[in-house]
Order: sequence, then structure tokens, then C-alpha cells
Amino acid sequence: MQKAVIYGTGEHFESLVQLLASSHVLQLCSIVAKSTKELSSLADQYDIPIRETLSEAAASDVELVIDFSGRLDHHDTKNIFKNNVSIVTSSTAWQFFHSLSGGEGSIPSYRNKLHKINTILDSTHDGMIAINDKFNVTLFNKSAAKMTGQDQERVLGKPVQDVIPSSQLPRVMIEGKEEINQEQILDNGTKIITTRIPIIDEYGNKMGAFAVFKDITEMINMAEEVTNLKSIQSMLHAIIQSSEEAISVVDEEGKGIMINPAYTKLTGLKSDQVIGKPATIDISEGESIHMQVLKTRKPVRGARLKVGPQKRDVVVNVAPIIVDGVLKGSVGVIHDVSEIKSLTEELSRARQIIRTLEAKYTFEDIKGESEEMTFAVEQARLAASTPATVLLRGESGTGKELFAHAIHNGSSRKYNKFIRVNCAAISESLLESELFGYEEGAFSGALRGGKRGLFEEANGGSIFLDEIGELAPAMQAKLLRVLQEKEIRRVGGTKSISINVRVIAATNINLERKIADGAFREDLYYRLNRMPIYIPPLRARKQDIRMLAEHLIKKLNQDYGKNIEEITEQAEEILKQYEWPGNVRELENVLGRAMIHMEPHEQKINGVHIDLPSQIKQEDSHKRMISPKDIESLSVQMDKVEKRILSDSLAEVDGNKTKCAKALGISLRNLYYKLEKYGIQTED
Repeated sequence: MQKAVIYGTGEHFESLVQLLASSHVLQLCSIVAKSTKELSSLADQYDIPIRETLSEAAASDVELVIDFSGRLDHHDTKNIFKNNVSIVTSSTAWQFFHSLSGGEGSIPSYRNKLHKINTILDSTHDGMIAINDKFNVTLFNKSAAKMTGQDQERVLGKPVQDVIPSSQLPRVMIEGKEEINQEQILDNGTKIITTRIPIIDEYGNKMGAFAVFKDITEMINMAEEVTNLKSIQSMLHAIIQSSEEAISVVDEEGKGIMINPAYTKLTGLKSDQVIGKPATIDISEGESIHMQVLKTRKPVRGARLKVGPQKRDVVVNVAPIIVDGVLKGSVGVIHDVSEIKSLTEELSRARQIIRTLEAKYTFEDIKGESEEMTFAVEQARLAASTPATVLLRGESGTGKELFAHAIHNGSSRKYNKFIRVNCAAISESLLESELFGYEEGAFSGALRGGKRGLFEEANGGSIFLDEIGELAPAMQAKLLRVLQEKEIRRVGGTKSISINVRVIAATNINLERKIADGAFREDLYYRLNRMPIYIPPLRARKQDIRMLAEHLIKKLNQDYGKNIEEITEQAEEILKQYEWPGNVRELENVLGRAMIHMEPHEQKINGVHIDLPSQIKQEDSHKRMISPKDIESLSVQMDKVEKRILSDSLAEVDGNKTKCAKALGISLRNLYYKLEKYGIQTED
């Protein structure tokens, strides 16, 4: 037999006690209430003990608590009884036991039904809440707990105003009128839509109220997303319609769903001729790329077709439209080949204009006040005024290309092209075709119609051949013909083409030594050496370091976004003590490295910022012993004697080259040539 406890007193209390006492399906263990004369009389009559607290009643094996107070805390009650006790309201218990026909299996059946009902209520996504006639919560499912952020067990039995202060259930119960689909904002900010219904018994008594509600926050967000999607769709449609590129879109079956005005302009087909029609409708010659993409699900680029009644020659790019792994169609962008040709021609003209602007340096960009640099600049200015071939000589990083720019811009050819070629950067097999061009079919991969070479491109202007000493013997012979005959012959061609090009060559190697070794043609050397200009190394003009540094700092400030003003005297002294094997290029690198590591507030480069590599020292500890077979030729030994005389003479005049040249009875240009030849390094 099941055991029960009654908590509190109220309507139907005495009748329910009598009903349970006479029933054989449930044993009433105790009544938890304040003792009164009437209650004591009833308890004595049916031999039912009266307890003051639930804790006292928990000693029995109770499975059912009947709540007459309507204020019982379900969570605390279950903790007190420490088992799966069921808690029902007095009205529910009265209706159930009043209609009970008997039988010991009725209570388990009731518990079963109650469990099923609770399971159904807790599994629904709608929130549900009910109150009794005292406005206390009697029903509160899991969805209601989730939406309100309340504890389901602790809420039951509490006043509804404590659970949801904005609840309208008390008003609905009092007025007895239902309210359908009312919008409400809960105290935690959740937006809900709710329906409230008063609970009235068969006699018209107001027993409580019930509400079912749904969280519409997600629905509002979804509505906003739909609005955003519509906005994006409208924007994309406007973009496609205003695009100058011809665009067509088809669905997964290959039927047209969208075209833009540019498409109509290109193909001559209007919307009613394309929309809903197969993708092949606009093809004059070739296969539909849309259908190919729909079949393979892979994009196709650069396909050639003819479209529309006018059979316009076009290039198309088509890509599939795949949403969440599902093919929805494809989109194609169509380019008019005739327009591409026009743009290519414009690009070619633009490149020609750019080439005329490639000689961007003038003599004003050459910084230096030393005697050596002043002499070199004077020689270059003289060379600019003549059509003679110029040979720029000097170590790597001294500024040979800077001089080449300045000579071109200082000449009468400055408004024509200036083309630069690094002879060491292009392989021997390609250099000939690059310099002289080629005829159609000259070799595999040759362009239709052939190609003009750089000498033809530079016609009327200047061509700068850097690293001339690296030319292969075969190319040396071809270049010699160009300098002698003023004409070129394309690779694979038989016709000579006259040219008017000023050649400016540059090298950092000893050409005389290469001639002696048989690696450079002597006749080409004389052709190139018409106007030799020796550019001194930085170590020979250290008094120019401050001027160069200030010029380079301005350039590096723009490159690095810095605001460096100058170098200090301490930094200048450190720079002057270094031998600069990399010359001005190395100086720029050292200054750039210093600026990168400076703090944002620093504006002067001082000694701590300068990071110079270690000096390379020559080792003399392992001199080779000379044997008879190592005796050098007379010319080599004479060179050594001449080198020693030059070195000693320079030492006598403290390195002043002008005085040295006068003392030896040779020209200053000849002195520079010999210093370069023997690699004699001097300091002022």
C-alpha cells in the first residue's frame, strides 16, 4: 500500500482525509499542520499523527505529498524525503481520489500517468507555466526554465511574481479572460509570444491560470537575416546589372536565369531570348562552356567561342555555383576579343612611353665634390655631348648605371628610348634573340610574325649594356658587327636592319687582363673604349661620405617612413675608417640597416647605430716559395715594376693623383686607367 502525507489544510481537507482513511489503496501516514481542536478530533478519529514539520513526517516511507498550502517548495521537499516523492496539489488529489473506484494498482497507475505527462511537458519546445488560485506556481516545464533562466525544482510552489515579475497570469485568472499570442519581454531580455488561459472548474470557480509561450528571439534574428539576404541579393543584382563585363547565369539544368545589359550589348540577345532557354542558345561556333562546367563541376578559363547573331569572337570564364555541396548552376563572364586586342595595343603603347622614362637620373643626382668624382662627372658630360660609345669602368656599387642614365638624359637622345640590359643576367642562348630579335619559325616556341630585339626597340635612343665583360665570345663577335656596321640581323633572318643606337657599356672587371687571357676580343675592346670613364671607388673619395649619406637618408626616409635628419660626426668618422668594398651600394645598405633599428623618436644616426662587417685582412704568413719553373714572363714582371712605381709615386705626393700624373709625365686619364688596371687603391 502506498504511503502519503498531507501538508497544510484547506478546502476539501476533511473530505479528502475521510476518503483516504476509508481507502485501501493508500495509507495516510501523517498530517503536517498546526494543531487545532477540529484537526485533533479528526486525527484521533482516524488515528493519524499530526506533525509540525515535513522533517518529522519524513521518517515514514512516504511516496506522495498532498499540498494544501500551494506554497510548498518542491526542491526542498524532495531533499527532505530523499526519494522520488510525488507532489500534487490538493485539488488534483481530491479530483483523482474522488473518482477513484478502488484497487491497489491505481496509485502506481496514477504515478505512471503523472510521469508520462511530466515527460511530455518537459520534452516540448514551448514553455509552460501554471498557477493556482493563490498565484503560486504549480507547473513549470524545462523549456520555461531554459527561457527564464530559473531552476525548475525551486520554482514550483513559489509566488509567480517572484519567478516572473512581469507575469500577467494573476490578472488573467482574476479577469477570467484568455489572451492569445501576446508579445512579452522577460526580465532576462528574452522576447516571447504567449497565450494565457484562465483555469475554471465545472462550477465556474477560478482555480488558477495557465500560459504557453515561445521564444521568438531566434525568429526575429532569422527575420533580420532574411532582410539582410534580400538586401545583399538586391545589391548583387545591382552590381551585375551595372557591370561592364558581360555576365550570364544558368541553373543546374543549364537554363538561363540572369543576364546583364553588357551581355545584351555584346551578343545582341535580350532577356526574353535567353531566360529559361538552354545555355546553348547564344553559341554561334563552339560548345557551351556552361554545360561543360555543370557536368564536371570544375571552372573553365580562357575558352574561345563565337556568340550571338554577329558571331562575336569572345573569351569566356565560367565557374560552378555550389551551395553547401549542392550544384545550383554556373556563372560566366564573357570578354570581347576585339576589345582585348585594343587594350593590348594600348598597353604596348604605354610600355613604350614608360621605356622613354626609364632613364630617370641626371647629373644632378650624382653626389660628390672630391677631385676624382668631379673629374669623372666632367668626362661623362663630355661623353653626353658626343655620339661616341662610352665604356663605364669601376667596381661594383660605384654608380655605373647612374652615370649611364645621366649620360642619356644629358644627350640629344634624351627624348628617345633608354633600354637597359644586364648581359650577365640573361643566358647565352636567349641573349642573342633578346638583343637582335628573331624571325618567325627561327626556333621552337617563336612567336608568329617574329619579334623585334632590344637594339631595334632602342633605335634613335641609347642601350645600356651592363656587365659587358661577361659576354660569350660568339656574342662579342655579333656585338662588334653592330658597332662597326650600325646594323643588326635577326635570329633566323637574312636581311640586315640599320639602326641608330648609342651604346653605353659598363664593367667592373679588368678587360685588359681578359684580353691577355684570350677571353675578350681586343678589337671589340677598342670599339667600346672610345670614351672610357673611370668611376672611383668610395674608399678613394671618403670626403664625399657625408654628402652621400645625407642624400641616401632622404631616399631611405621615403622608403621606410622615417624622419632621420643627419649623421653625427662620430658616425661619419666611423664610416670614413671603413674601406667600403661594396662602395655606395654598401653605404646605402649600412644606413638603411641603421635606420630600421633606430627608435621612433631618434632623428640622428650616431656611432651606436652603425653596424659594419669585419675588415678582410690579407694573410701573408703562407707565402709560396718560387722555383725555376715558376719564373714569370717579362710582361708580367714589367707590370709588377710599373705597379710598384705607381704606388711609390703616389705615396710621395700623399695620394694626390693630379700631382702624381704630372710627376710621371702622363695624363690624369692614363693614370686612372693604370690604377684600375693594377688594382691600386688610394685614399685622400
